[in-house]
Amino acid sequence: MLVGVYPGTFDPVTLGHMDIIRRAARLVDQLVIGVTTNPSKSPMFDIDERLAMVTREVADIGDHVRVTAFDSLLMDFAERENARVIVRGLRAVADFEYEYQMAGMNQQLNDEIETIFLMADVALQPIASRLVKEIAMYGGDIAPFVMPTVRAEVAARVEKIGRKGS
Repeated sequence: MLVGVYPGTFDPVTLGHMDIIRRAARLVDQLVIGVTTNPSKSPMFDIDERLAMVTREVADIGDHVRVTAFDSLLMDFAERENARVIVRGLRAVADFEYEYQMAGMNQQLNDEIETIFLMADVALQPIASRLVKEIAMYGGDIAPFVMPTVRAEVAARVEKIGRKGS
């Protein structure tokens, strides 16, 4: 059985993430979406909220897609999941440079696990969770970038923490 992992912070999960998830799910027998923390990012949602958000949004894709949290090196997580493939989405050249370096480092840690890159749909390439949060914090419309349920959650969080520029 070919197991792939798709890691990310998913804060929040976007249409771009969903595009990669749907396409990756067609390539592997089991897709494990690993929701993680990133020390260099300030999350809007805690890990449990992000797990629930991603789980809800992928529910219609199939039983071969599973969502779980991890807080370790990606290669350790992939090994625990018996993954043979790490899926990474690419939006732009800047993404490629970073991802290429990460793939090289991961290969040094375990050359039995391959990294595959999926280009985001052209219409979704500019979408980044960081920008979605920024737009929302300044009162902009994030409907073109996220699912309606995620939009509502982001709006509620912005209401709770306070909008900028007001």
